[in-house]
Amino acid sequence: MTALDHPFDWHLDLFWTLAIPALFAAYLVTTRSGDRRASPRQRVFFTLGVAALLVAFMWPLGDLAAHWSLLALVLQRLLLMLAVPPLLVAGTPRPILVRLTRPAAVDAVLRVIVKPVPAVGIVTVVAVGTLTTGVVSLAANSDAARVAIQIVVLLSGFVLWAPVLTELPGAQPLSAFGRGGYLIVQSIVPSFLSVIWIFARRSLYASYDHRGTVLGMSPVLDQQLAGFLAKLCTIAVLWTVAFTLMTRSQVAAESGDDAEPLMWSDVQREIERAERREQRERRPHAPGDPPAG
Repeated sequence: MTALDHPFDWHLDLFWTLAIPALFAAYLVTTRSGDRRASPRQRVFFTLGVAALLVAFMWPLGDLAAHWSLLALVLQRLLLMLAVPPLLVAGTPRPILVRLTRPAAVDAVLRVIVKPVPAVGIVTVVAVGTLTTGVVSLAANSDAARVAIQIVVLLSGFVLWAPVLTELPGAQPLSAFGRGGYLIVQSIVPSFLSVIWIFARRSLYASYDHRGTVLGMSPVLDQQLAGFLAKLCTIAVLWTVAFTLMTRSQVAAESGDDAEPLMWSDVQREIERAERREQRERRPHAPGDPPAG
């Protein structure tokens, strides 16, 4: 019996079955003591993020998204991009975030993705590129390719939220109104494919064009519902966060307490960046070269 015999046939995704518990176990071990100890609130956030990962990748949503339903694929992607990244970051103690982002290569990427324009561009390219018919077909026919694409989509979710998350060290966050405006743009630009799905008169994805139906839905209806889900959920989540940020900022401004606190980890990160810049400037000169002049 193959994964395509029936939409609700049980199937074990070996990679994520091993990876998700390993992630959660590593978190519990790392955050149980010292300055890396997680607060109860952080543990709740991280647990919810792991739960969202399980829902996204395990049966039945994982199998439906892989072989049967564009609607299921969209729901999976919404979890990976809108829910999992902010929950995992909010649930991770700041000393761990500092350590994870300290390597020069990671910090260089962080400095780019916390800026709104690159973040919108990256998310748009990933969101559209991974939903082309060729890529969806590749994911349906190759377990390795599907996992790789899922990881890329998950990483793009971290990019989407990077300009908003104040927990990231050295991120130099935007103002509350800047973050709100950025989220509104992110809710509109990358989701133009949903309009195509809504108005298309035929199924655009051969991978989901089966003779049978999922929950009584034809492939075309499934595609149209996927378009509505993608558009409405993205707007609902991002606009809610945007208006919450702006409202809180306005309330804080009226009370005279609208300044973002300066964290020592932010200062330390800027010092590390300055040291790396000095090292790059000195690199062309060999240690044994005589001083100029």
